[in-house]
Amino acid sequence: MSSASIAVNSPSSSNHFIKDGVTSVNVNRLCSFSFESGLFGSKIPTKKLSLSVNGTRPTRPERISYSGLEPVKASSRSFDVVIVGAGVIGLTIARQFLTRSDLSVAVVDKAVPCSGATGAGQGYIWMVHKNPASETWELTKRSHQLWKMLAETIRDQGMDPLQVLGWKKTGSLLVGRTPEDSVMLRKRVSQLSEACVRAEYLSTDELHYKEPAIYVGTDGGAAFAPDDCQLDAHQAVSYIEKVNRSFAPEGRYAEFYHEQVTGLVRSTSSGEFEAVQTSNNTLYGKAIVVAAGCWSRSLMHDLFKGSHIQLDALVMPRKGHLLVFENFNPLQLNHGSMEVGYVDYQNATFPLGLDDQSQTLSVSMTATTDTMGNLVLGSSRQFAGFSTEVDDSIVLHIWKRAGEFFPKLKEPSLTDFIKNRKVRVGLRPYMPDGKPVIGNVPGLLNLFLATGHEGGGLSMALGTAEMVVDMVLGNTTYVDSSPFAAQGRCC
Repeated sequence: MSSASIAVNSPSSSNHFIKDGVTSVNVNRLCSFSFESGLFGSKIPTKKLSLSVNGTRPTRPERISYSGLEPVKASSRSFDVVIVGAGVIGLTIARQFLTRSDLSVAVVDKAVPCSGATGAGQGYIWMVHKNPASETWELTKRSHQLWKMLAETIRDQGMDPLQVLGWKKTGSLLVGRTPEDSVMLRKRVSQLSEACVRAEYLSTDELHYKEPAIYVGTDGGAAFAPDDCQLDAHQAVSYIEKVNRSFAPEGRYAEFYHEQVTGLVRSTSSGEFEAVQTSNNTLYGKAIVVAAGCWSRSLMHDLFKGSHIQLDALVMPRKGHLLVFENFNPLQLNHGSMEVGYVDYQNATFPLGLDDQSQTLSVSMTATTDTMGNLVLGSSRQFAGFSTEVDDSIVLHIWKRAGEFFPKLKEPSLTDFIKNRKVRVGLRPYMPDGKPVIGNVPGLLNLFLATGHEGGGLSMALGTAEMVVDMVLGNTTYVDSSPFAAQGRCC
């Protein structure tokens, strides 16, 4: 168990907040304290931390036991950090603050966790389809390392990562059916190997031995990454919430679910935003992090309306369908699989303001088996605004595309298919340049963005959380943060 200290420097201004209807004033000061970071711990060495945001930490907020199930009575609360968004990005950022510092954290969301992109995903933590030359490579690789370390820590504490996170090492296959695909896959294996990721190329016969149910023809092949893993988003988020809530008795954590963010409160002295206004509460914070997924753009637009701040986060909702078949015995998978075309469509860029958004529809085969033994098939990508309606034509397209790779899927009748399938629909937060936005809003030192991860939010969550917390605390980030800065991309 490691320990560290943190010093928070304060100018001579005061912090006002309301308690039981009475306005109180906390005089800012220099305060220091130490903490132990072993609870639900990570094996990352703890560094000395210093909060770099403007303003100061008020007196520790009153004890809060809010669980998100009953209304909060007080109209105002004071925290060190306020996070807007309770998806996997927002919750893991909260966890990182709570376990790696002694700061207090509030999470606010108009809904509940896993009601957006996080809960609609497939849960794979894969490197096989990633390009080591891309600007997101190091962040993804670091995040995967942190997920594996978390799984090891859970195991060291006598728990089963499969039960806690839905964590299992499945290995992953990136498959192709043409000679051109095979050339690309051999190159990918070489790139991954040079980047110290275990990978091998499989010929058609070798692929059939690894995954007998898959068919790629005589000219196909696959890149195989045996160490790739997957988890269950709902289980993982439930665990992260449990960790976060363990800090509530100390007064360091609170959740404000089912609360719409309606505005930001700006300090008349510093010019920085000092509070998040919700439908029920005013949440004061020394740092504010917006991690609202595909809603981040419209949210920031509404919050900045009428101000001189020029910011356009450019995040667009990219709709996706996944099919789930419970106890589907005809097809048994040994590994997760994905076709080469998925990579192309995931990284494709499209101009904003498309007149015919249906032209951007793409369907690529992905196939996994979840922790309950259910077959999960995907996936589609489509710009369709904020609609989450199920499109039966897309569902059928996904089924037929998967059948081209898995002949056993052609055996059930269409009636059985329609009767037994369930559909997940989510909105991926898409950035035109293919990179998330992680960092402070230009000109505002204490307002941060963490959004735009597209379909990689779960995969990049822990690395993103580590990066955001280091930025807020003024530490050097483990991964170079400059490719993800808002400056020049959102202004």
